[in-house]
Amino acid sequence: MKKIFTLAILTFIITSTITSDIFAIPAFARKYNMTCKTCHSPFPKLKSYGEEFAGNGFVLKDQDAPRYFVDTGDETLSLIRDLPIALRLEGFVTYNKTKSKQFDFFGPSALKLLSGGNLGGDISYYIYYILEEGDIGKIEDAFIMFNDLFGSGLDIAIGQFQVSDPLFKRELRLTREDYLIYKLKPGYSNINLTYDRGVVLSYGFPTGTDLSFEVVNGSGIGSIFSNDNFDNDKYKNFFGRISQDVIEELRIGAFGYFGKEEIENTILSTKCVNEIKMYGADATIVFDPLELNLQFLERRDNDPFALGPANPEIKSRGGFAELIFTPMGDDSKWYSVAIFNYIDSNIDLYDFKSGSLHIGYLARRNIRLVAEYGYDFKDKFGQISFGFIAAY
Repeated sequence: MKKIFTLAILTFIITSTITSDIFAIPAFARKYNMTCKTCHSPFPKLKSYGEEFAGNGFVLKDQDAPRYFVDTGDETLSLIRDLPIALRLEGFVTYNKTKSKQFDFFGPSALKLLSGGNLGGDISYYIYYILEEGDIGKIEDAFIMFNDLFGSGLDIAIGQFQVSDPLFKRELRLTREDYLIYKLKPGYSNINLTYDRGVVLSYGFPTGTDLSFEVVNGSGIGSIFSNDNFDNDKYKNFFGRISQDVIEELRIGAFGYFGKEEIENTILSTKCVNEIKMYGADATIVFDPLELNLQFLERRDNDPFALGPANPEIKSRGGFAELIFTPMGDDSKWYSVAIFNYIDSNIDLYDFKSGSLHIGYLARRNIRLVAEYGYDFKDKFGQISFGFIAAY
């Protein structure tokens, strides 16, 4: 066992040394010639300034980028001079992943090709293509955003995104361990709070109150269905959230998701309409150098196994608590994260309880060296990983 961990640590050091020679600036930082810590602390976690930048359609209102567009002499044409592209590469050395009792070179675990920016005026776009865990690549986030529509303060995004983005963004977390309650899909349901297609409306009040409303297919982002639609049924589902800055150190929120879906039990050859209700609360508490993120969610499915009237309602609840420590704020070289996930359902199959401790070091502003230990309290096993995350 000691030899395995010694080899893992040596591999981590070698891998980190190779990747530390990479030094470049991701697309948005390149455009404005600024450091990554302007928006991130550490990357990809957003600071308030970074959230404002994204909300403004990837435009800094206090800085101009006059050479961003080609001057064609046509004021109605917005032609980007250089297409903004960035890469994110992740690789790990793991032991006992998913209770395998195996040592593994798990890299690259993900390669992401990202592009985004302003298309002119208040219209922006964001897209990324991911090759993950050896699978064929796919597009995940892909949307067009209309910022401050007709001067109303209303933002509208149309395309493909994560339903949970107004809560806590999975793509911006620092840990390998996920926000697992967002991924729960009981039975044959296609619905959870990860990726879907639809429209998002957002509005912020001067009082610190933010509203979000989504209309989505409720079918995920798999391939096109037999009826030549991305939606596999006639229903559209709805998500709404309200959040409030109570004081500078505290933000609270509440949300609800309501919808229906047609599902099929292929074993019994039965079909039904499954009705879903999700609701919950979230909070962020910040007392530098600590940040605590809390999420609670309850979900009700009336027939996710397509068993008919005799099927009992499936009730699931859960959430996570995430504590982030950055000892010197955005100047921190070291940081740490502790996260606890739990899911409690009246179907034991979906019960889950785990915790992880993550420690990271910024070899460069855009290169993180990380170590993470996670423990599954249900199946009683631990797993460890060492690795790197580089953005350039």
